[in-house]
Amino acid sequence: MAPLDTAGLRAAVKDPAQVRTRAIDLHANAHDASHFLLIPQAVVTAGSAAEVGGLLRASAAQGVPLTFRSGGTSLSGQAVTDGVLVDVRRNFREIEVLDGGARVRVQPGVTVRALNARLARYGRKFGPDPASEAACTVGGVVANNSSGMNCGTVDNTYRTLESLTVVLPSGTVIDTGAPDADQKLRALEPELYAGLARLAGRVRNNADSVRKIRQQFSMKNTMGYGLNSLLDFQSPVDIMAHLIVGSEGTLGFVAEAVFRTIPRLQHAAAGLLVFPDLEAANAALPALVETGAATIELMDALSLKVGQSLKGTPAVVHDLAVREHAALLVEYSAGSAGDLAELQLNGEGVLPALGLSAPARFTGDARERGQLWQLRKGLYASVAGARPQGTTALLEDIVVPVPVLGRTCRELIRLFDKYSYSNSVIFGHAKDGNVHFMLTDGFASPAELDRYSAFTEDMVELVLAEGGSLKAEHGTGRVMAPFVRRQYGDELYEVMRTIKRLFDPVAMLNPGVLMDEDPLAHLRHIKTAPPVAEEVDRCVSCGYCEPVCPSKDITLTPRQRIVTLRAIESARLAGDTALVRELEKDYDYESVDTCAVDGMCQTACPVDINTGSLVKRLRKADAGPLANGAWNAAAKHWEGVTRGASLALTVVDKLPAAAITPPNKAARAVLGKDTVPLYSAELPGGGSARKRPTPAGDVDAVYFPACVGTMFGPAGAGPYTGEHGTEGRGTEGRGVQYSFEQLCDRAGLTLLVPEGIDGLCCGTPWSSKGMSAGQATMREKTLAALREATRDGELPIVCDASSCTEGLRQAVESDTPAPGQRELRMVDAVDFAAEQILPRLPDHGKLESLALHPTCSSTRMGLNDALGTVAGAVAERVEIPEDWGCCAFAGDRGMLHPELTESATAIQAAEVAEMSAAAHASCNRTCELGMTRATGAQYRHVLELLEEITR
Repeated sequence: MAPLDTAGLRAAVKDPAQVRTRAIDLHANAHDASHFLLIPQAVVTAGSAAEVGGLLRASAAQGVPLTFRSGGTSLSGQAVTDGVLVDVRRNFREIEVLDGGARVRVQPGVTVRALNARLARYGRKFGPDPASEAACTVGGVVANNSSGMNCGTVDNTYRTLESLTVVLPSGTVIDTGAPDADQKLRALEPELYAGLARLAGRVRNNADSVRKIRQQFSMKNTMGYGLNSLLDFQSPVDIMAHLIVGSEGTLGFVAEAVFRTIPRLQHAAAGLLVFPDLEAANAALPALVETGAATIELMDALSLKVGQSLKGTPAVVHDLAVREHAALLVEYSAGSAGDLAELQLNGEGVLPALGLSAPARFTGDARERGQLWQLRKGLYASVAGARPQGTTALLEDIVVPVPVLGRTCRELIRLFDKYSYSNSVIFGHAKDGNVHFMLTDGFASPAELDRYSAFTEDMVELVLAEGGSLKAEHGTGRVMAPFVRRQYGDELYEVMRTIKRLFDPVAMLNPGVLMDEDPLAHLRHIKTAPPVAEEVDRCVSCGYCEPVCPSKDITLTPRQRIVTLRAIESARLAGDTALVRELEKDYDYESVDTCAVDGMCQTACPVDINTGSLVKRLRKADAGPLANGAWNAAAKHWEGVTRGASLALTVVDKLPAAAITPPNKAARAVLGKDTVPLYSAELPGGGSARKRPTPAGDVDAVYFPACVGTMFGPAGAGPYTGEHGTEGRGTEGRGVQYSFEQLCDRAGLTLLVPEGIDGLCCGTPWSSKGMSAGQATMREKTLAALREATRDGELPIVCDASSCTEGLRQAVESDTPAPGQRELRMVDAVDFAAEQILPRLPDHGKLESLALHPTCSSTRMGLNDALGTVAGAVAERVEIPEDWGCCAFAGDRGMLHPELTESATAIQAAEVAEMSAAAHASCNRTCELGMTRATGAQYRHVLELLEEITR
């Protein structure tokens, strides 16, 4: 491969900074969710279809391969390259709903979850329903012809696509939905146009080809190109559009696509059917399909054994003495309760004849259905997360005709035993004959690679002998590229090679993907996972964490933070000290300084990794004795520290910005941007002390007002401009402590504020910065005060800031009660208000509308339902932005690195501006400050608003 000259790439984009070649950029972006690893020569963030066209031409001129990457959730190696990697995740996120939701125009950087959130208000949804919907994007869905648990081959990408706008390798842009699209393709790409017409004729005139294609695409099938398009469509432009589907980035770039949507069925019931063995489960499929089941998921005996260890596993599995059993998770969906009842009755009617090993029933209860689906979805996490240190997890998928599914699974289990692959669970979409299985190994030594090679050969023979496809959903990628000819035969393989030559004559788009003449290609470039740290070792690089990460559009994501640590360790083991230095040089800012440590990544991670905890440990390791000593001293004298901060903000609030900004910026330049906060005009003056007199009589709860209310006063009344250009004016309030106390008084509830409260804290400032000594000091004195105030755990503890509630919960969980002591109970003020205050308040008027910002802590603690309940008592209409996410203010992180909050809030701030809400609320003071800065609208605690409207 020729060395890359980036000048041509930089000339193709608006800003040369869009082309990145630092070691940290290359290694952080090298990984997708597959088990392959190639290091790109450059990473480019494209901003438009025109830029993509320029990049294609620049790359082709140098003979350097180019690969597109969006969500990076693909499992077969189709999104890695040693050439130019073009990131289309950060842009290309527009959605246009058409015809009342019946159709939708969408760009490739939009996640399936975000698309469905937009369509939900119309009662519609996207046809494909991949399990990675939270992170996978429409670009990848098109590139892989994604399907999922429900859609089968009826509502997959190929079947629901109406048109697309494609940038061809030549740079030509074609909108296949335009009235003149066919003529434009013939005029601009005459060889491609004529070649597609010739290929369609060649295939249609070959009876064996027609038979083979119809048989292969009667099932889910993502092996090779979608040759069914040569039979299903007449015009070359329509053939081209549908060949692009499933082409895995080897034929062109999809800049946008138009899809037909499907109804979003609101009613569902599910049941788990346990059978004596796989064959019995397989035999039951026709009867269950006939009843109208929407989803039928298979779990083998090992899956059930693994599932027995999962929290919340239903009793039908937990109490089962598993031998050769298998289970089917069956779900019915309907548009009305009446239709669901009829489907459920049909399902229950066939159960007695199925020979079940345990009683079964269908339930519409959301909690019970959730348990069933947690069993199914938790299998991958359980096995992958528990794999031996230093090993890699490979998740494979195959499809066979449904009648032979049970037999095929039996043979797969035999192969697992033959090659000593343990914990290889089998699960998947039984209704479609499509199952997934996992292999865990090092895949590094000659013996490991030989074993994998021999297993693959036997597996290929097994699946093809049963008339199946080696890839049903995950795409051919690199893992099955050497086997495409074997599945389709020489004639159809040559048709595929001709397709590639017509679209991409110089083979510069994603070479090595989908077809490869090297019979050992699937054994090359397999990534290794050197032991680094507990969170790092458990990570499977799936990328589910990335959409919820507030730093995703400015520095690194959780996956990238982890894989960069692996790259550093790999370089260290290889003796590449220069690469270690290069990576470490940029790692502090890109990973440590700009991580909000909000823990949202854990809410999305299938193996339960909190990368924030990892970053806290890195900060702890970097914290010197001087900083640790200073923060420990602060913990011992916290009352003075908070009052000092309050006084400073009060003084600053009265000074003109011109008197503050120059010395503030100078101090940041000298002492460091990660040490000195940046002042901004929306910051309020200081707050007040938290101390309150001890009440007489009985007490209902211990109240722990957060110290952030002392440092930052309530929302002010002055005008200001948000960082995204919106202007606002505040509404003077008295703060959440006053409001919560007033609400409790009206509800007849008595609160006790602990003695010495002004010197107490949840401990989050220390834990987030890795200051362990100060954290221990503060935890000890706070827990002692709470034990005394609660009468040794008799009373609940209520806190009025969600992040502080979470911090106190963590402190309480770290406390081991002495014999005879009760555990301390933490409750957030929002939860307390929903349960204890709202029922006691009289009827009252409401605001017209409220823009609500849930926080990362309220999400992690499961408070958002209660937050919505309280918000619903405040306003007639409560709106949460579709693109809601962590604001990344993160205590003082938004003041130390305001660019982090600006990036994290950009999209949701625009949504908030369009709402024109009467008020804006959250449930954490620093998050309120962050959203105030972002939007120019004054955010206040939702309890402040509740107190005002119930006076």
